[in-house]
Amino acid sequence: MRFDLKRELTGFRLLLRSVPPLLLTTFVLSVVSMNLLANKSVNLPFTWLALDCGIIVSWVSFLSMDILTRHFGPKAATEISVLAVVCNLLACLVFFVASQIPGTWGESYVEGSEAIINGALDNTFGGTWYVLLGSTTAFLVSALVNNFLNFAIGKVVSNPDSFVAYACRTWISTAVGQFTDNLVFALLVSHFFFGWTLLQCFTCAFTGMLVELLLEALFSHAGYTICQRWEAQKVGKEYLDFERGAKV
Repeated sequence: MRFDLKRELTGFRLLLRSVPPLLLTTFVLSVVSMNLLANKSVNLPFTWLALDCGIIVSWVSFLSMDILTRHFGPKAATEISVLAVVCNLLACLVFFVASQIPGTWGESYVEGSEAIINGALDNTFGGTWYVLLGSTTAFLVSALVNNFLNFAIGKVVSNPDSFVAYACRTWISTAVGQFTDNLVFALLVSHFFFGWTLLQCFTCAFTGMLVELLLEALFSHAGYTICQRWEAQKVGKEYLDFERGAKV
């Protein structure tokens, strides 16, 4: 089928009108928070293991993508993922501008260390190009892996409308997607700029995947319930009809 830019833009506008704003907002906020929290590493008693605080919210992003893929399809979920990345880049721009404005952060008022702490806070919120580049690349790659793997599994599972089928497709795709996200970021950023060993990169990717997968699994029934409710309420019918017409 020939690519039609005008039709794609029309479909994207319909998609934005169709995705419930609460889920869209939650998704975008989780992506922004995840990338900001990735600046802080977690102190662990093992030299071969390394984690960052991004694991606190990254599972929310994958839960959101799984819900979007289940209801709207992998193309729509990926488009919303790109939108979240754009919003994150805009937020990073705002943080960077704020870090360049002369002033003092409230937490820097420690006698004798004001300048050091203030500079550290500016650098944290202002960000560095390699962290931003690494996190953006890792999330985009993992979003593609998660969304299309989720969709592919949904095509082959029996009784696709059941919770077991939903759990199967989301848990597997999340595990692979999260591992991909963690590993790409660790290899691009942590290995080259923070001095992590390759063992730490792989163990971080694997253990982070386990933590994030566990958190999503705890809320997977909530995700399934949302999908069922959307289907009953015919959420996004205009967009879904438009996409079905485009494939005819």
